[in-house]
Amino acid sequence: MVTAASGGRDPRRRRALLDAADRVIRREGPQASMAAIAAEAGVTKPILYRHFGDKSGLYQALADRHLRTVIRQLRSAFAGTGAGLRTRTETTIETYLDMISANHNLYRFLFHRAAEDGRTRSQLAAIVRGLGEELGQVIAADGTVADPVRAQVLGHAFVGMVHTTGDWWLDHPEVDRRRVVDDLACAVVAALTTPRPG
Repeated sequence: MVTAASGGRDPRRRRALLDAADRVIRREGPQASMAAIAAEAGVTKPILYRHFGDKSGLYQALADRHLRTVIRQLRSAFAGTGAGLRTRTETTIETYLDMISANHNLYRFLFHRAAEDGRTRSQLAAIVRGLGEELGQVIAADGTVADPVRAQVLGHAFVGMVHTTGDWWLDHPEVDRRRVVDDLACAVVAALTTPRPG
């Protein structure tokens, strides 16, 4: 038997409900309520829940929808063919900062409000961890770092560093974006090009 939470309902209706949630969150920020989302969609809260199983199901659907898009764009930026390491690093960081600043309320909702839910927090952590593993594989594959274990360590470190710095930067708009990109890129490139001690 297919349940509402597993996507047994009309995918077009589900997409329309997620679109409504996006509009409310972008407008109202992290404090957007389920009641406001239901009203925007023209349904009652019970109907909204039936499509996603529960509030956690809606949060997870939103996280999956948006973070997969972020990952696709970051993957494309870092894999840029013909570009040197510094350029690819800067482009990737710029892409990430552009996305979170252009979708500030949505970012805050996903990483602060929705992350208060245990299942959603686990999903977000798994997606971020997966991005770190993928970046580590790219670093090892292109020969930047020969040791695959070190490549994994650095991949996870870079993802965590850029994510937490981006979160801080959103609270400090007075800090020039270019400076943030330059400083992060310097740290990444230095770690990748500095021989491991011993």
